[in-house]
Amino acid sequence: METQTLIIVLVLGALAGWLGGLVFSGSGLGLVGNIIIGIAGGFLGYWLLPKLGIHINTGTGWLNYVLTAAIGAFVLLALLNIIFRGNSRNG
Repeated sequence: METQTLIIVLVLGALAGWLGGLVFSGSGLGLVGNIIIGIAGGFLGYWLLPKLGIHINTGTGWLNYVLTAAIGAFVLLALLNIIFRGNSRNG
């Protein structure tokens, strides 16, 4: 992977993770956490959305990536909130 591509993926991943953190108030994980959630959300979004019959096409590749990754980040953060809230109630 070229350096420029890596930087773009990190920036767009951070943006998607930040959007996910906005939806799930109090779930912000900091810059590194947002990047990780955004990138993982991108993979999750690209895997999950076509299985649900959803195809995002805005005509702009980077915007498609951010929206797909943000949706994936929302799903990932929702699952993390369920897991960690469930553990805090039992503990």
